[in-house]
Amino acid sequence: MLRRVLVANRGEIARRVMRTCRAMGIETVAVFSDADADEAHVRDADTAVRIGPAPAARSYLDIDAVLAAASSTGADAIHPGYGFLSESPAFAEAVRAAGLVFVGPTPDVIRLMGDKAAAKQHLETAGVPVVPGIHDADLDDDALLAAADEVGFPLLVKAVAGGGGKGMRAVHDPADLAAALAAARREARTGFGDDRLILERLVSRPRHIEIQVFGDRHGNVVHLLERECSVQRRHQKVVEEAPSPAVDARLRERMGAAAVAAAKAVSYEGAGTVEFLVAGDTLDRDEPEFFFLEMNTRLQVEHPVTELITGLDLVEWQLRVADGEALGFGQDDVRSDGHAIEVRLYAEDPVRQLPQTGPVLHLRVPAVAGARADLGIAEGSTVGQHYDPMLGKLIVHASDRPTACSRIADLVAGTAVHGVTTNLELLHAIVTHAAFVAGDLTTSFIDDHLHDWSPDRTPEAAVAGAVEALTGGHRELLAGDPFRPWDTLGPLRLGGAGGWPVTLADEFAEEPVTVRVVGDGAGLRVTDAVGSLLSAVGIDAATVHRHDGHIDLWVSTEGTTRRLRVVPATRHADPAELTGGAAFASPMPGSVVSVAVEAGQQVGAGATLVVVEAMKMEHPVTAPADGTVTAVHVAVGQAVEAGAPLLAFEPATA
Repeated sequence: MLRRVLVANRGEIARRVMRTCRAMGIETVAVFSDADADEAHVRDADTAVRIGPAPAARSYLDIDAVLAAASSTGADAIHPGYGFLSESPAFAEAVRAAGLVFVGPTPDVIRLMGDKAAAKQHLETAGVPVVPGIHDADLDDDALLAAADEVGFPLLVKAVAGGGGKGMRAVHDPADLAAALAAARREARTGFGDDRLILERLVSRPRHIEIQVFGDRHGNVVHLLERECSVQRRHQKVVEEAPSPAVDARLRERMGAAAVAAAKAVSYEGAGTVEFLVAGDTLDRDEPEFFFLEMNTRLQVEHPVTELITGLDLVEWQLRVADGEALGFGQDDVRSDGHAIEVRLYAEDPVRQLPQTGPVLHLRVPAVAGARADLGIAEGSTVGQHYDPMLGKLIVHASDRPTACSRIADLVAGTAVHGVTTNLELLHAIVTHAAFVAGDLTTSFIDDHLHDWSPDRTPEAAVAGAVEALTGGHRELLAGDPFRPWDTLGPLRLGGAGGWPVTLADEFAEEPVTVRVVGDGAGLRVTDAVGSLLSAVGIDAATVHRHDGHIDLWVSTEGTTRRLRVVPATRHADPAELTGGAAFASPMPGSVVSVAVEAGQQVGAGATLVVVEAMKMEHPVTAPADGTVTAVHVAVGQAVEAGAPLLAFEPATA
């Protein structure tokens, strides 16, 4: 058996491979960039080697650096994980040339299956059904335009290289085809360095169904049933499950046979996935239509759902097959037990669909029956800008699909990440949607059912809990709160005058919310704008994060995690507390957009003195009482730092 395996990857998949290696008694070597020096996969390994700076091109994609790390640590095999170099034939060749075991198929197979056009042509001759279309990748735009009528509309323009939806355009109107070809070529050239395109028929109501295959170097090939991967966003899978609720025994047999034929046609070794599109409008036929999409020559992100229903450790069998062992089971030994569902946890704004960055300040995954969490993060991790925003996967297994749906909803609702915005609320909306629970899935599921989705209003309990976390919940906050958000606000009295206003900007709400903190000897209370008490009962976790002049309050309650940013208060709470020469200070960086007064000017209570813009919102500084402006320290357009004096004010004497 292999003695020491270098995992040429990071995050969740690196930790997943190391977990199986540890169980098998195999030592592990991690590689890391400067950005990942303190990340979880580095701590999980027996040995770790720095391979370069943060950019992937200079670290995780540097073949020479990875091989040097393997040589210096005495590794005898390299597991590529997925992404990065996992489907690089040049990497597989270099690993073998260095005398090491590459945990994956041969370089020739990787090269063939990486070319979508060549793969389709090769497998079509092996009897595998392919999507009708024009698969000649050497055609220019004029030739593709001329051939489009042969395919028919609607059709799909598809890049030959790469994946993830890049270089892909659906075209319904022939008049739009020329623009689609130009855009797809540009995107494919930028993303993959290869702008070749093919045309395919656009399958009606498509379901994305894939078959897990396994082969060894002794000629044995089996399939490990199917996975449903139809719930996607921008052609990226979001939710996967096994088995598919749409596949019956007969369709499973047909698709499994086609997948095994595809693997045998290329003498496949190790774990691979044959992906198909099933025409949803043919599912009521005796033999529904399905078409080969592509073959992924690596372990898939969604492999855990297959593991949970088959009881097999796919990483273990990858390692055994790579070491020359024959598969220890045949097709008749593969059984399906129950149902498994997986969701992908992303550092992503679920509304704007933009990747997010930040520190992982708090991480909680609840104890749910049959649950498994494959995560690349831990508390203390930093989610940066250099790598894929997927943080990991949440998976459940149950005896049947309805129970699995209930369990995944509970698991998602109870999971909390503070410090970086995630897609957890969108995931919960997906797995609790009636169409998902019914198994009515297509690749346009999100567009069809959740195109106008937005998060629910932040619960009042979350607002109250956030403010209590900010203040520390007691009157000693002025001296004891480590963040000391009140230091620059001038004199403060917690009782009287309706309390101290705190304005919070909700990342998913258009307007900020203002509450008031009132207190007495019993402690602090939080009320809404009209004085009604807000209860923080049911808060699961709250975290205060001060950074870059901001104060962010992260709070989890009722299955919701929100970030509420403190909008700077720039006025005194209680005019009775004012003393001569009181100064107004800016509590955070911003810019002055208006100065309405000058030194020596008398003003009445409530008059606007200065307006400061921060967080794209204007914050008026008003006179707390009748008095005189004794000095103005800022001008319009001036940038101000946190704590910078704005003006001096002398209250009128009674």
